[in-house]
Amino acid sequence: MPYLSRIYLKDNHPNDYPFNLPFLKEGLDLRLKSNVTFFVGENGIGKSTLLEAIAEKCDFNVAGGSRNHNYNFHKTESELSEYLILSWKTKTGQGFFMRAESFFNFATYIDEVAKEDRRVLDAYGGKSLHQQSHGEAFLSLFHNHFQNGLYILDEPESALSPQRQLSLLSVIHKLEKAGKAQFIISSHSPILMSYPGAEIYLLDDKIQRTHYKETEHYQLTRNFLESPELYFRHLFEDD
Repeated sequence: MPYLSRIYLKDNHPNDYPFNLPFLKEGLDLRLKSNVTFFVGENGIGKSTLLEAIAEKCDFNVAGGSRNHNYNFHKTESELSEYLILSWKTKTGQGFFMRAESFFNFATYIDEVAKEDRRVLDAYGGKSLHQQSHGEAFLSLFHNHFQNGLYILDEPESALSPQRQLSLLSVIHKLEKAGKAQFIISSHSPILMSYPGAEIYLLDDKIQRTHYKETEHYQLTRNFLESPELYFRHLFEDD
């Protein structure tokens, strides 16, 4: 069973941003039954805003990191976390909030801390994250730092090749099947969201559960790979 079992909004929330996002207009009440949950939807719909609010409610560093990472490169303007309520099956303070877009800043912070204590790098493969490629640094984090707790990942596929995305699936499987970890992930990757038994929530004009093969990500990718010329004909029609 997952650590976090329910995410919902207080009734007395404001009506301005971010509460006027389409998927929040009718409120929010999610009951998590799987150790792996995906939020999917178009860019700008509010996936990152929701993940950030969950992470802030868990006292994780909203710039990226855990409760123990004390730095500030990202200032949130969202009030969502103030009105969000988390219900736990088993409360945990362990975990990590991974923001792909600000991972460079997190890596810089780790390098600064490592100047005082080189052992800090042991949790990231023993090597500076800046001395690794973007994808290698992501995997160093996943393989070496992820152990027990709640892991909130915002578009982790952004620096990962398809093969490296499969490696991430392997990490997720190893930890969640052992009952050690729960994952909440926003993603555009059909590879990641194919994870067996995962719950997928589509954020659109409302938030609703969907099936992997019903997502636009899966259908568009499949159709394009089967007949790319049909898409080229439309995309390049001016030529």
